[in-house]
Amino acid sequence: MENFYLVLVVILFALAVSDLIVGVSNDAVNFLNSAVGSKAAPKWIIFTVAAIGIMVGTTFSSGMMEIARSGVFHPGMLSFSEIMVIFIAVMITDVILLDAFNTLGLPTSTTVSIVFELLGSAVAVSLVKIKSLGGSVAELSQYINSGKALAIISGILVSVIIAFTFGTLIQYLARMVFTFNYARMVSRVGSIFGGFAITVILYFMLIKGIKGSTFAEIPVGSAGLPLADWIKANTGYLLLTLFAGFTVLMQVLMWTLKIDILKVIVLIGTFALAMAFAANDLVNFIGVPIAGYKSFQAWAAAGNVSPDSFTMEMLSGEVSTPFIFLIISGFVMIITLVTSKKAQKVTETEVNLGRQVEGSERFGSSIIARAIVRNSLKVNKKINRYIPDHVSSFIEKRFYQARNSMADDPNAPAFDKIRAAINLIVASILIAFGTSLKLPLSTTYVTFMVAMGSSLADRAWDRESAVYRISGVFAVIGGWFLTAVIAFTISAIVAWLISAGGMPVIIGFILMAIIIVIKTQIIFKKNSKKPVEDDELISEKDEVEKSMAKSRKQVVNTIISANKIYSVALENFIKDDIVHMREALEMKDELNRKTKKQKNKILDSISKMKKVDVDSGHFYVQVIDYQREMAHSLNFITLPLAEHLENQHKPFNESQSEEIRKLMIEIDEFYNFALHIVKENKFDAIEELIAKRVAMVSLLLEIEKVQIKRIKNREVNTRNSILFFNTLSETKNLLLHSINLVKAYRDFILIQRRIM
Repeated sequence: MENFYLVLVVILFALAVSDLIVGVSNDAVNFLNSAVGSKAAPKWIIFTVAAIGIMVGTTFSSGMMEIARSGVFHPGMLSFSEIMVIFIAVMITDVILLDAFNTLGLPTSTTVSIVFELLGSAVAVSLVKIKSLGGSVAELSQYINSGKALAIISGILVSVIIAFTFGTLIQYLARMVFTFNYARMVSRVGSIFGGFAITVILYFMLIKGIKGSTFAEIPVGSAGLPLADWIKANTGYLLLTLFAGFTVLMQVLMWTLKIDILKVIVLIGTFALAMAFAANDLVNFIGVPIAGYKSFQAWAAAGNVSPDSFTMEMLSGEVSTPFIFLIISGFVMIITLVTSKKAQKVTETEVNLGRQVEGSERFGSSIIARAIVRNSLKVNKKINRYIPDHVSSFIEKRFYQARNSMADDPNAPAFDKIRAAINLIVASILIAFGTSLKLPLSTTYVTFMVAMGSSLADRAWDRESAVYRISGVFAVIGGWFLTAVIAFTISAIVAWLISAGGMPVIIGFILMAIIIVIKTQIIFKKNSKKPVEDDELISEKDEVEKSMAKSRKQVVNTIISANKIYSVALENFIKDDIVHMREALEMKDELNRKTKKQKNKILDSISKMKKVDVDSGHFYVQVIDYQREMAHSLNFITLPLAEHLENQHKPFNESQSEEIRKLMIEIDEFYNFALHIVKENKFDAIEELIAKRVAMVSLLLEIEKVQIKRIKNREVNTRNSILFFNTLSETKNLLLHSINLVKAYRDFILIQRRIM
C-alpha cells in the first residue's frame, strides 16, 4: 500500500513540473508585458533580469504554501487517501486547463484555477464520503472552508477593481507631469522619480515581502533581532535612506553616464514583478505536490495505519517547504520563460490591447463595448460643459501627441517607457502588499488590469479603437470567469471518478492529459508555422522592385488558393465526402483571414509608401480589394456545399456531376493561364484570358438551361436547384473578380516600372 501512495507522490511531482511549464507560459505576460511592450531593452536583457527576479522570488514563497493545504477545505475532516485523490485531481485539471488557455493566447489566472480546482475536488470527495457515511448534503459545510474560499475569491475580485483604478489614476497623474514629450521633464526630475520608484519597489518587495520568507528569521545587529522585525522597527529610516541614496545615484549616473532613467526603472520593475510572481504564484504550481509529499511523510511515519483512517490535521498547521524544491522550481520556470513560444503569444495579446499606436485589432466589437463607448462619450460631453476652457486647454496640451516616427515605424514600441514604468510600479506594489498579507492575489488580474487602466488614462482607447479594446478586455475577463467554472467542474468530475476507479482511472487521466497537451502543442506549432502575410504587404522601406515582387507573390498565392479551394470543395461534394470537404473550408477560412488582414492594413501601408504615387497606390488598393472579393465568392460557394453535406442531403445527380467536373477542368485551365500571365508579366495575353472567361460564362449559361429542363421534368428538387444555381452564379462572380485582379496587378506593375 505504501508503494501505491509513493507512486502517487511521484505522479504529483511529475505533474508539478508540467504545471510549472504551462503556468509560467501563461503568467510570463505579468512581468514581461511592460518591458517588451515599451522595448526598454533588448529581449535577452529583459529575459535575464526577469530570470534573476524569478530565482530570488522563489526564496520568498515558503510562507504561502498553507493556502494549498488548508485554504478552501478542512483537512482534519478528510483521510490521507481522500486528500491524495483531491491533489491528483487538482494537478491533472490544472495542466489541461492552463495549456488550453496558453494555446489560445489568452492570459488566465493560475490563482483562480488552483483555488477552484481545490474547491471542486474537495466538494466531490467530501460528498462521496458523506454518502458513504450515510450523512446529508447539509454536512458539506463541515468539510469545506467556505468562509476562507469566499474571502479568497472576493479578495481577487476586489484586486481587479483596485488595480484598474490605481492604474488609471497614477498613469493620468504621471502623464500630466511628464506629457508624451517627456525628455525635458525627465532631465529635470528624472532622478527624483527614479529614486522614488526604486525606493517604493524595494520597500514593498524586500521589506513587506520579507515576512514569511526563508530569510525572515536571520538575526541582525548585536541584539540578534530577526531581520523581519528589525526592518519593521526601522522602516522610516530605511525609506528615507533609500530614497535619498537612489535619487543621488540616479542624478550622478545621468550626469556622468547619460543613462536613461526610465529604462533603469523598467528593468528594475521587471525584476521586482518577476520576483513578486515567483513569491506569490509559486504556490499555484508546487503547493499541492508539496502538501501531498508532506501528507505522505506524515502517514508513513505513523506506522501501519490505514490510509482511509489516517486523518490529516497536520495540514492545518505550519509546514516548511524544503529549500531545494524552491530552487528546482525556479530553474524550471526560468527555462520555460526563455524557451516557451506560448508565453510570447500570451504576452502579445496583452501588449496588443494596451498599445498606443494604431494597427489591426485582434478582437471584434461587441454590443456591450459599443454601449459603453456610446454612453461614455455622452457622459464626457456633459462633463466638459462644466470644465473651464483654460483648464481643458491645459489638459489637452499635457496629453498632446505629435505625430512622430513611433507612428510610422512598424517596429516601434507599443507604448512609451513612462507607461511601462507606471505599470510595473503600481503592479509591484499591489502584488507585493497582497503577498505580505498572505492573500493569494492573482498576478494576472492585477498586472492586466493595471495595464488596461494605464492605457485608458493614456487615451490609447480612442474612438477608432475603444470598442475593440473593450471587447478584448471583456473577452479576457470572461475567460477568467470561465476558468473558475471549468476548473471547479472538471476537477470535481475527475476527483469523483478517481474515488470510484482508483489507480486505473488515475493512469487514464494522466494519459489523457499527456495526449491533450501534445495535441495542443501540435496545433500551436501548426498555427505558428503559417506564412505571415505581413511579409507580402508593401511597406515604406521597400524599393520599387521589392514592392513589385511582393505584389506578384500576393496575387500568385491568391490565384493558387482560389483554384485549389474551388476544386477541392466541388470534388468532395460530388464524392459526398464531408471529411475532406472540411479541408476546403479550412483553406477558405485561411484565405478569408489573410485577405481581411491585408485589407485592414492596406490603408496604413499606402499612407507610408514614399516611392509610390497616387495612381500606383490606387491600383494596389484594387489588387487587395479583388483578392478580398475572390475570398467572398469562394465563401459563398463552399459554405452552402458543406452545409448541404452536413445535413445529409443528396449530392448532385450523375448528369449534374458530369457538368461540374467539366466546369472544374475549364476553371483549372483558366487559373493556370492566369498564373502564367502574372508570373511572367505577359500582360498582352490578358485579352486571351478574358476570352476564356467569356467562353466559360457561355458554358455556365448552357449548364443553367439544362438545369431548368431538369426542373421542368421534376428530376431535381428545390434544394438541389438552389444550391446548383448558387454554385454557377458565384462561379461567374469568381471569374469576374479574378480577371479584375489580374488587370489591377498589370496596372500596378506598369506604374511601378515608370517610377524606376
